[in-house]
Amino acid sequence: MTVLVTGATGFVGSRLVPALRAADHHVQVLVRDAGGYDSPDGVEVFEGDLLEPGSFDACLDGVDAAYYLVHSMRTGSDFEERDRTAARNFADAASEAGLDRVVYLGGLGEEGEQLSRHLRSRREVEAVLGEGSYDLTTLRAAIIIGDGSASFEMVYDLACRLPVMVTPRWVANECQPIAIDDVIAYLVGVLDTPETAGTTYEIGGPDVLTYREVIERTASVAGRRVPLIVPVPVLSPRLSSYWIGLVTDIDRWVARPLIEGLRNPVVVTDDSITDHVSVNLTQFDDSVAQALGGVEAQGTAPPRATGAGER
Repeated sequence: MTVLVTGATGFVGSRLVPALRAADHHVQVLVRDAGGYDSPDGVEVFEGDLLEPGSFDACLDGVDAAYYLVHSMRTGSDFEERDRTAARNFADAASEAGLDRVVYLGGLGEEGEQLSRHLRSRREVEAVLGEGSYDLTTLRAAIIIGDGSASFEMVYDLACRLPVMVTPRWVANECQPIAIDDVIAYLVGVLDTPETAGTTYEIGGPDVLTYREVIERTASVAGRRVPLIVPVPVLSPRLSSYWIGLVTDIDRWVARPLIEGLRNPVVVTDDSITDHVSVNLTQFDDSVAQALGGVEAQGTAPPRATGAGER
């Protein structure tokens, strides 16, 4: 099958491309700067920008299915408009090209106005992509654990740099983190399972944890002292993002949407994906250990996340 991957330079996309090649798919990627992309063997590279209609049409020629992994959160406060425009441009071009399927990785979270800006934007992109003439498969995930994940980088920095942490009430909210390898397995798996076309699935790891437990267990796995966490009644997302910026390497344009998203419980309520794709899920502590990769043993932080499109 000929498959296009957008967001190929991002956290998820950079891992998905070699996995698709290993599954014997012919892979094409769309990047903004072909000269700056280190292409795996056998991957065909196209240069274009989803914000510029007509600049990327060539990458869709002969494509059977595409993965949409573009995310503009690192570009600033207008990320919602940029994501909306890019999704609409892609949906129009993919429909015109006659694609059979598009696979999108979105975010978990209950429907409704209580969703954070970040998660609302993810749902809006999902809705825009759903207007295309192809079959859309959506996978919704919470925190993805892996080296290069902005969400995990933030958790790691909080867990390992602060002995005492004053937090909003969101530390008691539940989430269901998932290892990046398991996300990739699901993404590849749905492509090879025709009955998943046109359906939305929720994916998560085997552990449901509060954000407090996520921070505490990350510190423990990293071999650091578990921080003292003190929840307080009032601490706005804006103040939280400034505070995060002081103690982590996360850019403030990324930190605030991520912090706002923590107010939403993000737990799988429908595991029907397991009826179609079988994945041996990674335990949380094991996924953290794999993400850290022994870097902490040398007394250094993991590499800072790079590229857009963590999801």
